[in-house]
Amino acid sequence: MRVAFVGKGGAGKSSLAGTFARVLAGTGERVLALDSDPMPGLAFSLGIDRVDEGLPDETVEEYNDDGHRRFRLRQGLTGVGAVERYAVQGPDGVHFLQLGKAHGQRWDNTRQHFGFQHVLDDLPGDGWSIVGDLPGGTRQPFMTWGRYADTFLVIVEPTPASLLTGRRLARLAATAQAPRVVVVANKVRESEEVERVGERTGLRVLGAVPFDPELETADRLGRAVLDHDPQGQTATAVRSLMDVLLTGMEPS
Repeated sequence: MRVAFVGKGGAGKSSLAGTFARVLAGTGERVLALDSDPMPGLAFSLGIDRVDEGLPDETVEEYNDDGHRRFRLRQGLTGVGAVERYAVQGPDGVHFLQLGKAHGQRWDNTRQHFGFQHVLDDLPGDGWSIVGDLPGGTRQPFMTWGRYADTFLVIVEPTPASLLTGRRLARLAATAQAPRVVVVANKVRESEEVERVGERTGLRVLGAVPFDPELETADRLGRAVLDHDPQGQTATAVRSLMDVLLTGMEPS
């Protein structure tokens, strides 16, 4: 399974992606959790102490291609090798890898950017499940950061701004001829909000995650919601989402 979470910043995609990665790993899958968002998020929801560094510079080498400056993984380093050596080991056996976080206006992550992408391109399709947290908004999620995914989960909360972002992502997905793209209604308080998310985005609703006060409590405590409230509303809803994806069932 290769799943990418995308949506407006603040819609809750990082919390759901981290929980999903751990639940999937708990089934025995070998899971790589990817954070390509330049703002922190996925590490916290996985239950990993804050990590601000991506791949070390030593993993990437520069070369000249007909006068053009290019980057690639250093000779002898494969995608699997990079994951096994540099990914952080998280709870439930999840492997965690991220693009380096933004550090000031002149921050340059060119080397890490290409190294990160080459790891994904080189990672074999068999034996690894990938759960990715994409940058917030509509910055080419389907052709660049999320091109490894076979399923995109567009996370939308029932607010005007999030609904608008979801609709724009749906249009981008159609233009890019992306694979399966579905929407997850998040922070839902009433059933009518789920219907509104589907209608306003034009996407099939895979499932809904209720508004969960314990998620905010977990954030304040600096804990993953799966550790703070393992049988709570968020964890239960994420397990249901995973079951739908794994079995191919239609959501109830």
